[in-house]
Amino acid sequence: MKFDPHHLAALAAVLRRGSFEAAAADLSVTPSAISQRIKALEDRVGAALVLRGAPCSGTAAGIRLAKHAEDVSMLEALVSRDLSLDRPEGPVTLRVAVNADSLATWFVGALSRVPDVLFDLVIDDQDHSVDWLKRGEVSAAITSQAAPVTGCDAVGLGRLRYIATASPAFVARWFGAGITADSLARAPCLTFNAKDMLQRTWIAETLGLRISPPTHFLPSTHAFVDAALSGLGWGLNPQSLVEGHLRAGRLVTLIPDTPLDVALTWQVNRIMAPSLAPLTRMVRKNARNILRTG
Repeated sequence: MKFDPHHLAALAAVLRRGSFEAAAADLSVTPSAISQRIKALEDRVGAALVLRGAPCSGTAAGIRLAKHAEDVSMLEALVSRDLSLDRPEGPVTLRVAVNADSLATWFVGALSRVPDVLFDLVIDDQDHSVDWLKRGEVSAAITSQAAPVTGCDAVGLGRLRYIATASPAFVARWFGAGITADSLARAPCLTFNAKDMLQRTWIAETLGLRISPPTHFLPSTHAFVDAALSGLGWGLNPQSLVEGHLRAGRLVTLIPDTPLDVALTWQVNRIMAPSLAPLTRMVRKNARNILRTG
């Protein structure tokens, strides 16, 4: 089945921008034209593609088709570059899944060094970001899975080091008698979201205990650091974000010399890999500045 590129562009713009009006502004057409193109595409596919709302969202078929449209734009840009042809006006859009801690520590630097691309980032835990690749909803992902997803190339990046930290006052209050099964079962910890297993993994690997401590849910990397500084709870923070606080004594490690290293892999859709080669180079380069290797 062939699709009208104008219809695909309209769908991608609606799902990216969240409204027909914003999509129309992006494509320099009227909202009515966007609506007509979406309807024509839905008639062509025989299924709803857009869930009208504020913002608009995509059905499973709509998300997959929008991703296809963005892939085609990337591939066309690659062909134009390789053949020294006039490139399409405006940047292309690339959807990537990345864990919040990589985004907060090193990943943005890689994005900033790739011209003519607009990034649509999906934030998900490194243990689950491969699911976006498997569903075909992103072109690349930072993941903890080293084995390549079917149809993808995998590049090992190194290990992001985490340190279990808390404020001195928090440690004095909750762990005055030491880090024990009893104190860990009572002291509140910090958890990014329901997918975040870092704190429990650290407890299991460091102390050999299976404990689910009481927790605050804070879905923000920088809020994690702020919460630890304020004495709200203890948690695993990327070493690069807390080194200064540890040196200044604003934070302390719960147990010295017990880091948790999480191996990260860059996985790229194999068809898109040549188009994404400049980004892959920058991802690998920036990862070397923060991640541990060897």
